[in-house]
Formats: sequence, structure tokens, C-alpha cells
Amino acid sequence: MKMRWTISLYGLLRANLVWSMVASPPEQVDANSVSHSVQGRADSFQNPVVYEDFADNDVSVGPDGLYYFSASNMHYSPGAPILRSGDLINWELIGHSVPSLDFGEKYNLTNGHAYRGGTWASTMRFRESNGLWYWIGCVDFWYTYIYTAKDVAGPWTRSAVLPGGTCYYDCGLLIDDDDTMYVVYGATDVSVAQLSDDGLSQVKTQHIFSASDVGKDGIEGNRMYKKDGLYYILDDHPGDITYIWKSESPWGPYESKILVDAVQSPVPNGGAPHQGSIVQASTGDWYYMSFTWAYPNGRIPVLAPIGWGDDDFPYFVPDNAGGWGSSYAAPLPVKTVQDWTRTDTFDGDTLGPDWEWNHVPDESKYKVGNGGVTLSTATVTSDLYAARNTLTHRIHGEFPVGTLQVDFSDMADGDRFGLAAFRDRTAYIGIHRDGTKYTLALVHGITQEESAWNTTSSGTIVATTTEIPADKTIWFRASLDARASGSYAANFSYSTDGQEFTELGTPYTMWTNWAYFMGYRFGIFNYATKALGGSIRVLAFTSA
Repeated sequence: MKMRWTISLYGLLRANLVWSMVASPPEQVDANSVSHSVQGRADSFQNPVVYEDFADNDVSVGPDGLYYFSASNMHYSPGAPILRSGDLINWELIGHSVPSLDFGEKYNLTNGHAYRGGTWASTMRFRESNGLWYWIGCVDFWYTYIYTAKDVAGPWTRSAVLPGGTCYYDCGLLIDDDDTMYVVYGATDVSVAQLSDDGLSQVKTQHIFSASDVGKDGIEGNRMYKKDGLYYILDDHPGDITYIWKSESPWGPYESKILVDAVQSPVPNGGAPHQGSIVQASTGDWYYMSFTWAYPNGRIPVLAPIGWGDDDFPYFVPDNAGGWGSSYAAPLPVKTVQDWTRTDTFDGDTLGPDWEWNHVPDESKYKVGNGGVTLSTATVTSDLYAARNTLTHRIHGEFPVGTLQVDFSDMADGDRFGLAAFRDRTAYIGIHRDGTKYTLALVHGITQEESAWNTTSSGTIVATTTEIPADKTIWFRASLDARASGSYAANFSYSTDGQEFTELGTPYTMWTNWAYFMGYRFGIFNYATKALGGSIRVLAFTSA
């Protein structure tokens, strides 16, 4: 127990370096030394490649030659989102490796809560010999779960849980040329485990190196690769440095080299990219997918080319100023994907993969179909963070706008529903019903403390109006400045016709501290303060 909390606290204490580092230019690399196929392309791309919160990436090539990106989403369910791309720069969200965070009552918000728990720094790979995708991740610093699927888009099945105390912390899966499966994992002290033939249990594990070997107090974010007969491990010192380790054997001995060191972010005021994964494109060229800490939006993916030196180590290709370039030559011909910003009218009978619940929902209290989502109250509470069935959607871009259309004709006495800028410092616009009175309210300052994540304030009503539409259909809008270099302002407005919007109250200043890890989201909630039985119907949501 002491060891797992030491690991947890290490990650927290070191993460603040992301915001305090002053970038110093890495060793300069001549861009002309990168393979001709990278430099010879006319098309270019802009960083970030996805302006959304997708951290701890593990990018790999699938059996179809496309690229797959596994990410963290912590206490949001379903867990471990999966993105797909045909060109490494245009990505689409296609599913999740963990269908539900069914890891105990706290994940249901029925006996405590699991804020900042769940899925993080996990790994995903396709195994050709049996045609299975594997996802491996440690939950609550204690149990390692293994999920498998025939189709990367699902369904995924929980296939194994390793014995308690076997935590593959910040892990990376390698399937070797002879089909042996290895997992690198650990913080401060790094180990490699060999899995059984079916990949569902551990055969052996061995310590291979420590942070002290490079004069640091910690390393994490491990990934494992094989190239030209040599084994490589990618990891980082939190906040600044990416290391690459090389050996002739998966068991070592390993020698190390710095790949990036406090490199300037391509996003203004963003933290230094230093953790992620490397991947080989179909051209033979290699790329490093990392992420920059850029709150309020979150930890957003950035891509850069890498080359390989005569010493068989990779090197980073900076821009002319020595930083992570805001633009590089495109790795591959562009493959178009669905736009990240669009309107969802909920015409199917299931939610799309861009929707995730805050913790595991009560499935008996919502229904999707016939052009809407019915959210029945699932919790009697005055605490938004304790309310089940809050539906969330990532914000997109520098100035995200979320617009919600709701029919609230079946709202019950004491119910509260609304549209939130949702994080550990939350604000929302919503409707409160008390008896026969309906009040349209703006609430600021719903907060959690940054240790056990208990609620410290249920917020303050800062503005109200009684302009309630007779047909009980209303539109809410949240307009955010989500730039790391911006004002962090969240403005809320409402409309009775979906055309003309009236701003309510003053802007809320969003929180930019790192401790929650996840960035802001649009949150749609409906909870009871007196008794269950009421409901709302979400008719449409537009992310712009």
C-alpha cells in the first residue's frame, strides 16, 4: 500500500513542473538530415493534431495499415478512448477499450467517488498470431486489467485481471518477432514483464533500470519497441525530458539518451511535450506523438518527426527556433475524417463514442433514441459531483462553443438540470424547479479539493431570470476561451427559439491547475434534490 501511494504522489508532485519549466533549446538537428520523404512533401500540418484532451497516447499501426491511438480518460466511462487515422494528423474517435468502469462501487458514485482514478497511461496493440487487440492498464495503483477484442471498434471483453498488487503502472506492450509479449512498466524503478502465451497472465518480471541511472528522482510513461534487432524503451522525467533506452535484449542492460529536453510547446503557454509514443509511418519515417499541457482545454496531442543517428538512437527534429514545431511537412497523403465539431440529434439508439459519462451511469435512468436522450434523475443530492448520469463531451479548439436544446416538461419539483463547463472548478447555466416555480440560474464556483476530491462548495447563484418558455423547450450555450494563453472565460447564454441568445450574468474564470489532469468538458446533468421521478429530454447538442 505504501508503495502505490508513493507512486501516486510522485506523479502529482512532479506534474507541476510542466507549468514551471522554462524551455531551453535541445541540441540542434539539421532538418535536411531527415529522410527525403518527410522533407519532400508539399503539404504540411499544424500542431496540435487534435485540439482536444487526449493524453498519455500509445500510437501503433493496425493490421489494416491505419494508425490507432489509445488515450486516457480517467474517471469517465466508457474508458480508454481509441482514435484512428490514415495519415497521423487527421484523427477520428471510434470507440473505447474499456466498455464500463466497473471497478467497484465508488466508480458508480454509490459509495464514494473515483475522481482522477480509472484509466490512464495504458497500452494497446494488435497481435497478428491470434487476431486480437489487447488493452492493458493498471487501475487504482493495484490491479492490472487486460481487455481484448477482434475488432478495434469493439466489442471489447475483460479477459483477465492480474493478482492484486501487480500494477503495470504507465505501461507499454511489445509483441516481439517471435510473438512473445512483453510489458514495460513502473515509476522510478522500471521493470519488464513477460506474459503467458495467451497474453493473459504474467510469466516473469525483472527490474531493468531506475531513474537514478540518469540522475533523476523519477521516470514514467513507458513504451517499448523493437527496431533492427534492438529493443527500445521510451519514457520521461515528468515535466521536461523524454528518454530513450536501448538494449540488445528486452532484459537489458540498457543505455539511455535524451530525445527531448524542456522543448518549447507549439501551443502558446503550453507545457513542454515530453511523454507519448513513437511510430513508424508507411514511408519508413518515424514520428513522436506527445502532448502539451494546455489548460483549460487539457493535454492535447502534438506530432513531430524524428530521425535515427549512426548510434542507433533516435533524435528529435525541432523547428528553426529549437522548439516543437507548430508546423511540419505532412507525414502522408491526407485522409479526411469526420469533423470534430458537429450537431448530434441522437437519431440512433446508442450514444456515439464522443460521449462519456462522469463515472458509471445508472443505465435504468437514461434512454437514447427517437431523436433524443432522456435523462431521468438518478440521484437525490445537492452536490453536482455526487450526481450520477452527468453526460460529458470534450471541448474542441481555442474557442469551443457548446449549444444544448432541452425539453424539460417532465421536470419534477426540486430537480436541477443544466449545461456546465465541467471540471474540478465548475460553472453552469440551468433551470431549478421548486414547487411550481421555475428559475433560470447561472451558478459559479462548484469546487473540489485537490487531494481526496471531496466537494468543497456547491456553488453560488450569481444571476437568475424567470423568462421560462411556455412550451418548456430551451437552448443553453456555453462559450469558452480555452486557450492556455487566453482569458479562461466561460460565458453562458440561453434562448427560447434557438436563434437569439441572451447572455446571463458575468463570465466564469475556468481553472487551469494540473492536479485534476483532465481538461474542461461540456457537462449535461439532471439531478433531484427532493425525490426521484423527474426527467428531461436532450433533443440536440452542437459542438462548435
